[in-house]
Amino acid sequence: MSLKYGLLGLLNYKKMTGYELNKVFKESLEFFWQGQTSQIYRELTTLEKAGSLSSEVKVQTGKPNKKIYSITKKGREEFLTWLSLSSEINTIDKTIKDALHIRSSFHMKIFFSGELKPEQTISMLQNFRDECRKTLMKIKTVPDSIENYGKTVNNPDTTSGWQMIASLGKSYYETCEEWADEMLKIKLKKDKKS
Repeated sequence: MSLKYGLLGLLNYKKMTGYELNKVFKESLEFFWQGQTSQIYRELTTLEKAGSLSSEVKVQTGKPNKKIYSITKKGREEFLTWLSLSSEINTIDKTIKDALHIRSSFHMKIFFSGELKPEQTISMLQNFRDECRKTLMKIKTVPDSIENYGKTVNNPDTTSGWQMIASLGKSYYETCEEWADEMLKIKLKKDKKS
């Protein structure tokens, strides 16, 4: 459901092609909401059929034509309704609980990792730590993205939300990396004693 609102929110800033939306999504929202390119395009088709966005085809010479999407009045109302619902107390409680309750097969595997060979658990932790490091490297580019996209929107306060979520993401992945390092030290120390 949030993919829909993520796309409407991005189109609320400005008109974009599917390619541009996919690129912006991968540079911003993907840090906390996953969406494959095929899912994004499917959702754009669904939103257009529902009247939440419209598109126009820009004919190009020597290149494929571009389909440019824009949010409709209906889509903007849907987006703002969804966004404002988060300020109601019952929705705040649910939203916070959703944020605090992570569904992760990795976490479940770590929980049951006592059933694995020690080297399997170590490998899992190392892979997790390495992915956290890669993501932190990507997050370092976020301030540039915020600055670049911030220049293209009308509301100067738009980037404050982007900066807050980028800060949360950075803290989250730093904490996960530190946790993985600590667990590896404990696991390696314990295995040496065995």
